[in-house]
Order: sequence, then structure tokens, then C-alpha cells
Amino acid sequence: MSVREIEVAVIGGGPAGLAAAEVIAAAGRSVEVFDAMPSPGRKFLLAGIGGLNLTHSEPTPDFIARYGERAGWLAPMLHDFGADALRAWAAGLGVETFVGSSGRVFPTAMKAAPLLRAWLYRLRTAGVRLHVRHRWMGWEDGALRFDTPGGEVRVTARATVLALGGGSWARLGSDGAWMPWLAARGVGLAPLRPANCGFDAGWSEHFRERFAGQPLKNVAARFTDATGREHRRSGECVITTTGIEGGLAYALSAPLRDTIEARGEATLYLDLAPGRDPERLGEALARPRGRRSLASHLQGKAGIDGVRAGLLRECTPREWMDDPRRLAGAIKALPLRLLSPRPLDEAISTAGGVRAEALDDDLMLRAVPDVFCCGEMLDWEAPTGGYLLTACFATGRRAGAGVLRRLNRASR
Repeated sequence: MSVREIEVAVIGGGPAGLAAAEVIAAAGRSVEVFDAMPSPGRKFLLAGIGGLNLTHSEPTPDFIARYGERAGWLAPMLHDFGADALRAWAAGLGVETFVGSSGRVFPTAMKAAPLLRAWLYRLRTAGVRLHVRHRWMGWEDGALRFDTPGGEVRVTARATVLALGGGSWARLGSDGAWMPWLAARGVGLAPLRPANCGFDAGWSEHFRERFAGQPLKNVAARFTDATGREHRRSGECVITTTGIEGGLAYALSAPLRDTIEARGEATLYLDLAPGRDPERLGEALARPRGRRSLASHLQGKAGIDGVRAGLLRECTPREWMDDPRRLAGAIKALPLRLLSPRPLDEAISTAGGVRAEALDDDLMLRAVPDVFCCGEMLDWEAPTGGYLLTACFATGRRAGAGVLRRLNRASR
């Protein structure tokens, strides 16, 4: 089988891979992008269906802190290409952005497609060659193997950038198939785990049939993780057939997931009536209800009805419903027992992947010279809100710059 020789191969046509290719092409180097899907940026387009959340406007120190344990490692890359740089980059493609009420940053058109089209046009104009339906199958005799509709293709490159995504949304190309190939080359890897995910709660059939799909708005949540640290968040979530998902669950997903792994379960305490004083709430519920049903009494005295009332009955002993003080306590701290995160492929993003220690400062693999990694396949995680995309851009650009430094040193 013949092997084609190229200068730089970028494997993965998502934001990280395209960002790396852009940096490399801007320096006049020849770069080719290979993607398994029929067109690049499939997950990027999916993220833009509800309005593309590009980044966040909060101060840089707060922004970087969102990356948790990997904040220090990612900080130099985010300083090089952070939220302001990303907005300026989008403006350079003719896509203006605005800051929403929550501080999140969106394109004014609230769509991903115009931005991706403009970006791909600029890349092609810069000489970047895009190969779709090229699924990477690892290495053989030093060559990159690709499965294509026309059969296997092999390529050797002076430098390779891997931007293969994590393990969520496999149908869009991020399937984690690369893990054993890198492990076989001695690359340090952390297991892939779901991030920004929903959780199973083991609902009763009655509750599931009646309330699945309903939103639970304006609630506060707290829980203590396996290390003893308390977490608090306010927001909303959605009741699913198996448990909960949505913004509130996603914001707490990392410590909830880790606590379930350590303890076998996690208990999330929900305040169903934020702003209500527990003592006064108990006094209101203790007032005689006469001929009114408990449901009417709860709605009138505590504003609890619908899915909130259903959760009360689902998560508390029956006798508590007849005890005003206990009932008030449950409304203010409803114990929701979470049993497991939803499967990896359903998660918005992925934790785990190529460990930071397996990479040098340019994101080149220490065990495999001339191979660089970027994006979600690296071992970091962040909440939704623009942090995921920003880090993908930042790591992609760092890998691209690393490739240039490597090539320049080799040519001296």
C-alpha cells in the first residue's frame, strides 16, 4: 500500500483541530485536516442549535477558576487565547457577539453555522486541505491509517495534531476509540467519565409517568461531597424518566459524579421554596386546613404544587406529610438520592483523557515525539457556559504553535 507524505496532519475537524490548523497555516506551513464525519464541526453545530455559547464575560481569574483542578495547567493557554481573544477572532470572521444577562457570550445571530462557514472558507483560502469521511485507525509502521469509503489510506506527517474529542456523542465522532492506540504507545491516560451530565434517581413508576419531562424551576441545591466540601447552586433542572438533568445538575455534575464513585450514591438537598423562612413556613403549614386537601393546603400556604408536590411525596416518608414542621423541613431541604451519572455517550462533555503529565508545554506527547494533542481529549473538564469551547480553542492554538516551534527547530 502506498503512503502519502505530508507536512502536518490534524486529525479531528472540531474547534480544537481547526484552531490548530489555522495557526499552522497562518505561518505558511502545509496542513491537512482529516475528519471521520461527512463534514467538519458536527458537534460545534449541535452546540449552536439553542444559541452558540462561545465564551463567558466574567473576570479572567474567575473564568480560569472554573476549570477546577486543571485551572493552573490551563491558565497560560487561556491567558494567550481567552474570552476577549475569542470574541475578537469571531469579529474577524464577520461575526459580532454580545453578552447575555447571565454573562454568557453569544453570536448576535445566535447560530453556529454562519461562523463555521466563514471559518472554513478562511481555512481553505489559507491552503488548508479538508478530508472528510477519513476515520483514523491508529498507526502502522509509523504511518497514520485512515478508513475511508474508498478503502484504507495511509499518510506520514512531519507533525501530527490529534483533536479527537472525548467519549460523548459518539454519533458525532467523539467515541474515545483512540484511547487504546495511545495507551499502546505509552501515553498516560485517565479513564473517560461523563461531565455536565444528568443523574439517575430511581423514581417510582407513578412519579416517572406523571412528571417526566417537567421542569423544576427556581430551586436551590446543596450537598456535601466525599471530601467534606459543601457545594451550593441555584437554578433549574428537568425531571427525566430516570432522574434529573439540566443546568443545575450540570453545574454540580463533577463533585456529584466523584461522590457517587466514592460512596455509591450522593444526596442532593433541594430547597423548593427559596427565600421562605423555615420557621414561618412551618407556622403557615401548621395552620388548620379545615376541609381543604393537603394538596390545596400546600399550594396555598407554601406555593408547592405540581412537580414540587410530587417530589415531596416521592422523597419523604408518608408520615412527614402530616407533620407541619417536618414538612417545612423537607420543603427547605428535600433529600434527593442520586444513584449514578447517566452514560458517557449522553453527557455534554467528558472528563479524563490524555493526562497533563503526558504532555510538554507545547502539548506534544512525551512518549510520542512530533504528536500533539488538544481539545476535549485532554484530561480537563469545565461547566457549561462557554468554558468548554474556549478551552478547546485555547488548547488547539497552543498545539498549533507547538507544531510550528517543533518544525522550526527541526529545520535549523
